[in-house]
Amino acid sequence: MIDLDDTDRAILRALVADAARGAGDIGRDLGLSQPAAWRRIRRLEAAGVIRGRRLGVDAAALGFGVTVFLGVKLATKGRVSLEDFERAVTAIPEVQWVQHVLGLYDYRLRVIARDLPDFERVLRRRIMTLPGLGQVDANVLLSEERRPGPLG
Repeated sequence: MIDLDDTDRAILRALVADAARGAGDIGRDLGLSQPAAWRRIRRLEAAGVIRGRRLGVDAAALGFGVTVFLGVKLATKGRVSLEDFERAVTAIPEVQWVQHVLGLYDYRLRVIARDLPDFERVLRRRIMTLPGLGQVDANVLLSEERRPGPLG
């Protein structure tokens, strides 16, 4: 684990808010030179604190107005069935993320669709045909608020 000072935390907050910000821009806000800010960012990347920068895309702006969270329980849980399920589910474009979890379900999925009939099509034709599938429970997202992470 790396020791973070207040400046490191401020840099991380700035990048979480806008991953496209440059070191010069962040440095100006924090009273650092561009090279000093860049060195700190590179150190955080090298330590694995920053694992990459991702582009946030608004699914609704692209016409995907429905988000559904699925809890999936597999019928069988051998190593082969887990690998087969993971390989098949990650190939479905509407599945935004797959989490292998411990608890009531074996997996949690985030699925996007244009509308409820489109989600029903994805569910029937793609998800319900996955290998090893047992039980599926769905929760439709009504609203979402972004909360600050561990950096405030």
